[in-house]
Amino acid sequence: MTRPIVVINVVGLTPRLLPHAPRISALGASRAWTSPLPAVTSTSQATMLTGLSPREHGIVGNGWFYRDTQEIRFWQQASSLVQGPKFYDGVETAKMFWWFNQSSGVKYSATPKPHYGCDGSKVFDIIDNTGCDLTRKLGPFPFFSFWGPNAGLPASDWIAKATAAVIRKQKPSLTLAYLPHLDYDYQRFDVQDVARVAEVDRCAGEIIDAANEIGAIVIAVSEYGLGAVSRPVHLNRELRRRDWLTVRDGPFGEMLLPGESEVFAVADHQLAHVYVRNRDLIPEVRRELESIDGVAAVINPGDIELDHPRSGELIALADSDAWFTYYYWLDNQRAPDFASTVDIHRKPGYDPCELFMTSKVRAIGRVAQKKLGMRYKMDVIPLDATLVKGSHGLHPSDDSDGPLIVGPGDLPDDMRGFADYATNLLRGGANDEQPR
Repeated sequence: MTRPIVVINVVGLTPRLLPHAPRISALGASRAWTSPLPAVTSTSQATMLTGLSPREHGIVGNGWFYRDTQEIRFWQQASSLVQGPKFYDGVETAKMFWWFNQSSGVKYSATPKPHYGCDGSKVFDIIDNTGCDLTRKLGPFPFFSFWGPNAGLPASDWIAKATAAVIRKQKPSLTLAYLPHLDYDYQRFDVQDVARVAEVDRCAGEIIDAANEIGAIVIAVSEYGLGAVSRPVHLNRELRRRDWLTVRDGPFGEMLLPGESEVFAVADHQLAHVYVRNRDLIPEVRRELESIDGVAAVINPGDIELDHPRSGELIALADSDAWFTYYYWLDNQRAPDFASTVDIHRKPGYDPCELFMTSKVRAIGRVAQKKLGMRYKMDVIPLDATLVKGSHGLHPSDDSDGPLIVGPGDLPDDMRGFADYATNLLRGGANDEQPR
């Protein structure tokens, strides 16, 4: 009989940080490996699961411009967005908080999914298809620690305990667990406190203990490493000043109209897709973008295997100490109302300022309004992009600061090799060298 496989995705873990994670280090040898570009969650996970490049699987970032509906959408969960077979197809799998989890066809899964009311209200919850009644056993999933100003350890701790419970009860052939803990403070602060590594290592230990009980092989992976940044770059503001970007002003602030814009950027950490409606403008747009301080290069999508219909006509790469905001307004008084809230689906780009809070007193007041049944807006997110101190999306200059894989056997040096590596282990291949 082949042994089960457990894959723990420890976001942000690097070779430099690994010595501070003894439970993970003990899983086997470690190797730095190369991520796709952008080095972000959705693209990296799709690459690991399919063995394909972004030009093939189509996940060109955490979000992109949907040309048919003229919408910019981030953090979509539908598995059908990933073009290509996943290595877990046909394998009894538990998928715990990995992305593209909805309609993924796996036997067991858990994923965050709020309930939305017709009046705009939102009730936080998860979709639990594990058969383990997780919220009854562990309490409600701590949604506010999964993302937002209070993001921190409780979410990873809950996911670890939930994954351990599923492993012990269901004993799946393959388990995929996602621990996001390092992603938070390493964007808030420019110094990477190794205490955070010790915390996530303890979470991983919960899963490792359960995996050992069923005789599973355990592999740890990471998607990217985070680096210090000090300069936000507002690409869309620059494009607007050149009269290429169109907005509509209204009662809720200025709203970007991407379908009516000549040029706009979809910012995703340190990489941005730049969509150009009139291809004759591409040379001029390239020159203008290259002149912006903080832009390291402007390239064609095919140069980094991003030549897919979802990609922009151009790709902008940030300097190593810079990152791209989605901001397009020129006056904070006209910022859209969602800008000062945690709203990962409405914002036309990634916003790490959602990890910060303007005022705890203001937040307490908004919560009181909610409890009283009043209409309210949780407008506690600052519009000061200089607060952000860490980012990712590019390949690091030193492999010690990039992603890694830890496990038995011949480890791949590229995320595209993970599907074959894991499949070989699932078939009882020669890579099965981890002690029982």
